[in-house]
Amino acid sequence: MTSLYPLIKNETLKMLKKKRFLVVVLILLVLIPIFTYAQMKVAQNLKKQFGTEDWRVTTQQQIIDYTNSLSSNRVPEEWKKWRKVQVELLQYSLDHNINPADPNGVTFARDFMKNAVGLFIPLLVAVLASDIVSSEHSTGTIKLLLTRPVARWRVLMSKLVTLVLFTSLIVLATGVLSYLISGFVFGFRGWTVPVLTGFRLNGADVDFSRVHAVPQWLYLFMEFGLAWFSCLAVACLSLMVSVIVRSTAAGMGIMLAALIAGTILSNMVSTWESAKYLFMVNLETVDYLTGTLPPIPGQTLPFSLAVLAVWALAGLTVAFTVFTRKDVLH
Repeated sequence: MTSLYPLIKNETLKMLKKKRFLVVVLILLVLIPIFTYAQMKVAQNLKKQFGTEDWRVTTQQQIIDYTNSLSSNRVPEEWKKWRKVQVELLQYSLDHNINPADPNGVTFARDFMKNAVGLFIPLLVAVLASDIVSSEHSTGTIKLLLTRPVARWRVLMSKLVTLVLFTSLIVLATGVLSYLISGFVFGFRGWTVPVLTGFRLNGADVDFSRVHAVPQWLYLFMEFGLAWFSCLAVACLSLMVSVIVRSTAAGMGIMLAALIAGTILSNMVSTWESAKYLFMVNLETVDYLTGTLPPIPGQTLPFSLAVLAVWALAGLTVAFTVFTRKDVLH
């Protein structure tokens, strides 16, 4: 029986040689400073608008603006539901004297991941994963790989383990770089700042019975854990596509189209309940921590995690079945 370690080591070296991960890191190094600068300008504009840095003043103004918009006929009903929830959340923060957006490096990393988990980070994972098998066909190394005295499932398992490793590195790199880069602007403090979580939504009503404050380091750990799970589901499905589709460009195109379609669907399908069973509509698992209204009524954190797990397992089942049985040498 051949050990998986040499195969995983070989796949890791191949992944590093393709320099895709380096490209991902460079993308983060370019974009995070841009988002940091944008966040700094927002903070400056709020200070200029309200003439103060007191978060209570700006939060109270947000509540007033949202409340006034609820009586407008020009605001769609779905937006009104979202704003009603936001009013309740902001008021709860005021009542308990907890700044929902204390400006610091940790808060920026938290907000960056919250906004990136639905599309940006999964796109990076898909770019890295979509050719992990299909590239073997384009380079002609698939014949050399499969003529070795190694079971096919072991070959694919080594690719899966390597994929899990690099998916984890992408999530980790996102957190570390967003904290370090934004920390130079907002400061490196914020690890022990209390953050509210435990919100439960019932339509447009918020249940505060389980709301509690946790230190931001713990909240960050929970958030990045959920983001990692979402990205892992994308990685498993990308592996499946890479096994089925021999063209690297076609494989990437399929995954990119699916992820972008998920973003569009999340904003359009609130009345199409069956859409909640699609994996891309359930990627934003982090939103459940903050009490954000889900795209489709009935979605909960356990539900979204279950949907992602089923899709990931189905993708792996198809991938291993096709890879072990299909005549990939011709």
